[in-house]
Amino acid sequence: MIPLQLNLKNFLSYREASLDFRGLHTACICGPNGAGKSSLLEAIAWSIWGNSRAGTDDDIIHTGTTEVCVDFTFQCDEQILRVRRSRQRGQTSTLEFQIATSEDELQVQFRSLTERSLRATQQKIIQHIKIDYETFVNSAYLRQGRADEFMLKRPSERKQVLASLLRLDEYDRLAEAAKERSRDYKAQIQLLQQNQQSLETQLEQREETLEAIATVEREILQQQQAQATDQDQLQQYKVSNHQRHTWQQQLSWLQSNLDQLTRECQRIEQEQKHSQQRQQELEELLGQEAEIHQKYSEFEQLQAQEQVLSDKLHAYQEAQKERSQLQEQLTNYLSDLKSQQQQIKAQLEALEQQKKELQNTLGQGAEVAAAMTELEAARTRLASLDQLQTKAIPLIHRRQIIQTEVVSRRAHTEARLAEIVSQINRLQVQQQTAVQVQQAVQQVSLQIEDLEKKRIYQQRVREKGLERRNFMERLQAQLRDREVQLADIEQKLRLLQVPDAICPLCDRPLDEHHWDLVAEKHQAQQQEFRNHIWVLREQLAVSEREIQLLRDEYGKLNRELAGSDNLQKQWGGLQAQLNMTATERERLQKIDREKAALERSLKTGEFAGDLYTELQQIERALQELHYDEKNHALARSDVERWRWAEIKLAQIRDAEKRLQSLKNREPELVEKLENISNLIEREKTESFLHQKLVKLEQKIEQIGYDFAEHKAISAARNKAQVWLTRKEQLRQAQQDYPQVSSRVKEVTKRLLERLQDQEKLRQQIDLIQEKLKECPDQTVAIKNLEQQIAQRRHQLDLALAKLGQLQQQQKHLEDLSQQKHLIKHQIKEAKNQYRVYNELAIAFSKKGIQALMIENILPQLEAETNKILSRLTGNQLHVQFVTQKAGRSNKKDPKLIDTLDIVIADARGTRPYETYSGGEAFRINFAIRLALAQLLCTRQGTRLQMLIVDEGFGTQDRQGCDRLIAAINAIAPDFATILIVTHMPQFKEAFQARIEISKTAETGSQLLLA
Repeated sequence: MIPLQLNLKNFLSYREASLDFRGLHTACICGPNGAGKSSLLEAIAWSIWGNSRAGTDDDIIHTGTTEVCVDFTFQCDEQILRVRRSRQRGQTSTLEFQIATSEDELQVQFRSLTERSLRATQQKIIQHIKIDYETFVNSAYLRQGRADEFMLKRPSERKQVLASLLRLDEYDRLAEAAKERSRDYKAQIQLLQQNQQSLETQLEQREETLEAIATVEREILQQQQAQATDQDQLQQYKVSNHQRHTWQQQLSWLQSNLDQLTRECQRIEQEQKHSQQRQQELEELLGQEAEIHQKYSEFEQLQAQEQVLSDKLHAYQEAQKERSQLQEQLTNYLSDLKSQQQQIKAQLEALEQQKKELQNTLGQGAEVAAAMTELEAARTRLASLDQLQTKAIPLIHRRQIIQTEVVSRRAHTEARLAEIVSQINRLQVQQQTAVQVQQAVQQVSLQIEDLEKKRIYQQRVREKGLERRNFMERLQAQLRDREVQLADIEQKLRLLQVPDAICPLCDRPLDEHHWDLVAEKHQAQQQEFRNHIWVLREQLAVSEREIQLLRDEYGKLNRELAGSDNLQKQWGGLQAQLNMTATERERLQKIDREKAALERSLKTGEFAGDLYTELQQIERALQELHYDEKNHALARSDVERWRWAEIKLAQIRDAEKRLQSLKNREPELVEKLENISNLIEREKTESFLHQKLVKLEQKIEQIGYDFAEHKAISAARNKAQVWLTRKEQLRQAQQDYPQVSSRVKEVTKRLLERLQDQEKLRQQIDLIQEKLKECPDQTVAIKNLEQQIAQRRHQLDLALAKLGQLQQQQKHLEDLSQQKHLIKHQIKEAKNQYRVYNELAIAFSKKGIQALMIENILPQLEAETNKILSRLTGNQLHVQFVTQKAGRSNKKDPKLIDTLDIVIADARGTRPYETYSGGEAFRINFAIRLALAQLLCTRQGTRLQMLIVDEGFGTQDRQGCDRLIAAINAIAPDFATILIVTHMPQFKEAFQARIEISKTAETGSQLLLA
């Protein structure tokens, strides 16, 4: 993996940063501690794998921002890839993965490889780069503080560290899986062997089953023959009864038809009677034809006279209506004129009243003139006082402000004093309760310790319950097995009770002696199984009681432990109160001093000293002006007291004008009143409406409508209305009479035909009744014979069921025989698999493939480490990995112990790692770490093209630093990019390419490529 471009936004200490790695081979990332050097490299790991040293993903977001984004472009296996990972604060991350489709230097085109989910996209990235985060950290990225991790472990732990780095823990999982599979196969072998033994026991019943099948088949044949004879006799009886049943049905049908025909004859007779009656009624109506025509003519004459009178009534009503309307119009018009006459009279009366009131007002002129003189004098005095007020108002206003401010300051000071007194009282109470809080803390601590002991006891109770539950499951499995075996023994004992029973073991006939031996043996086994089942059930009952007791105890402990969280919270609250006690004591002393100062200020007036001085100056200035608000108020009241004269003078002038107007209006109203009175008199006798009313009265007399005559003719017409109905009935009778006569003849003919059919049916019924007497009823015989056949059928069914059961049992025994051969083959296969997985478990264990792989890798690691170390130390240091050493024993040939010691040699010989100086130890760590990195990448199937060295070089002297620089330059051709993180000046100057990191509070971390 070769870096090309890195863009950061709000990542850790960076806000906006961009770094182009193109052209950089060996570069130094330098800057002060905490500037963000390691954060730059953390960004690469977070963008590709989503891992960082931060506790949560939100912690990597720059303080004060809500979104982080890292865009990293790199080259891997001749392909240019791009990864972009971003995250919103409090939300999930988003991940994009792209591959370059063109390598244009100006602009690279990318194609998306992003999957639907973040996990799938992450997996695809790892498939392309062929390295996961753990391998990257342990190979390409030499992180701060981890160079000596391998060396500081004990020899017994170094193999585990090396196995972890080499990802050999996968073999532990395989070994455990192989052990699990071998245990499964072992249990399967035991189960199959038990099944095989059970099958062999059941197959002993085969011969006995065959003999029982033959016996049952003979019984079935005999019963089937007897059944066939009875079936033939039953068939004959059923044929005879069937013929009898057919005749009975015919007889029933004929009787039904006869009844129906009888009812029809009765209906036709009734219909004939109604038709003849209708014919007679029509003949009577036709005989009254002349009378009906005469009465109908009289009805038409009355109807014509009634129509003439109705027309006169309509004309009379219209004229009466028009007369009423004209009378109403004339009345309304005269009423309006009289109303106008009354209004004018009221206006003349009001005019006279107003003239009297205005003359009274004009009589007050002398009094108003004297009052106006007093008003002018009062206004002169008020103007002089207003001038003095203009000068005094600012001073009075300022005096009010100062007085308000003094009151406000006093209230504020008193409120602060009251607040301080309240705080002092509260703090004193809290100081008094400190001892009680201390005692409460001790008491709660004891309760928490007691609950912790109960929690440990509860865990033991739970483990005990699980143990008893497992024991019960094993007992239940044994109980089921014994019950199956007991059922098998009881089945064999039932077979022995059958006469001429065969041996259930060898399938041979048994004589009396051998029968007793076999029965005694099976009965003994039966009793043994029953005893064992009884013991198992007793053990199950005891275990159930123990589990119930443990469950009750566990529930009781649960209830007792339910308040542990509240106790912890209570302890925390009490502890916080104790911690606050000392702080509050100091605060109480400070508040006491402030209280004394406030009381002194209120007593002496210090809280408003400047305001009191200014208030005295204002009082002196007001005294010099000789301005008195009381005199000013009296002057204003004098002006207000004489102001009525000004208003009254205006009223007198207005009264003069109004009086002249009233005198001008009076003649006009008198003339208007006379005109309206004359008009009223003329309208009563000479108006157009009056003349129209006279003409209407004449028209009403010409109509000549008589109400009594109209009423008499209407009554006569209504009485003759009945002949209109009789005329319609006569017309309908003339139409219906031919049809009714024809209907009478037709009904008489149909009645004669139905009486002839009735006689024929009676003759057929007599014939069938004679045949039924000759054929007896066989129902009882059929019922008896069917019961006999059903009983035999039941017996036959039982025999067939028994035969089917025996045949099924025989088939089952054949299946068991095949199953026995199959189980035998499965046992063989299971044993083979058990051996295979048992050997695999040993092979995958730490003493198998893992130990072998470490043994094979250590020479490579040792050679690569010494190669690098020789460059760093000038061939002064050499390491050797020792995997076995002799144990502590007094025997002649002590046992070898597996270990992983690191022997370090210099010019003076070998000595422990701890005795070397910090610079020497760092060079040893660096060599081993770099060798491990190259080895891990080789095993991962990829080349280590980028190396990041983020280790502290402060332990190196000048010569050690020079050798480190020389070593890095020496291994540089093996890598495409090497990044060294340091803050040492000699390292900054040793490399031409430098990435300088700086950090300020305003801009965050910034980088500069030099």
